[in-house]
Amino acid sequence: MITLHHCPQTRSMRTLWLLNELEVEFQVRFHAFDQSLREPEYLSLSPAGRVPALEIDGERMFETGAITQYLCERFSPDRMGRSKDSMDRMAWLVWVHFAETLSQHTAALTQQHVALREDSMRSPIVMKLEAARIGKCYDAIEARLSTPVENRDYLLTSGFSAADISVGQAVYMSRYFVKLDRHPAVAEWYERISERPGFQQSLPQGDGIYTQDFYEPWPVV
Repeated sequence: MITLHHCPQTRSMRTLWLLNELEVEFQVRFHAFDQSLREPEYLSLSPAGRVPALEIDGERMFETGAITQYLCERFSPDRMGRSKDSMDRMAWLVWVHFAETLSQHTAALTQQHVALREDSMRSPIVMKLEAARIGKCYDAIEARLSTPVENRDYLLTSGFSAADISVGQAVYMSRYFVKLDRHPAVAEWYERISERPGFQQSLPQGDGIYTQDFYEPWPVV
């Protein structure tokens, strides 16, 4: 049995989406995004107190990139993953791990806008810098999706994969802080992949981290 330890609207959504696409049997254990992740029981699964954590065949994993690569290699090496002989293997690895580049900037903005309760704790400079860095990440995705090759509906020429899941989930989070107005190819691609049942099933069913649809730059000038 596979058990995913998950907090809605966090990186573990990436693993939940992937598991839905893999169509394997699994169960989800939900956690609040709070100090309970620092309890000894959970730290035995994920030493840094982060989600996701995955229990599989008596073993434990953490870190989304590693989990994605392992699950794809085991259950779907040529559909969600790309095997070593695939022409898209190198690109698959790049984009699966690029998701974390985008996610780290979103995490910084989540801290600034959501986690820090008092205005005096927030830094307009950090907010501006991190939003600009998300924009640069959007630029990279836009360039990839705008490449004039056949079948560029997804990040890989060979079609939809866990690369789209990883980056797509990162974009889902970043859209709370930086809109896609200036990146039409990214917006079209995101709309396409977010219609998939696996994505829809990974959305929060109740409260998540974010209490509004978009967080304006602070302070608003």
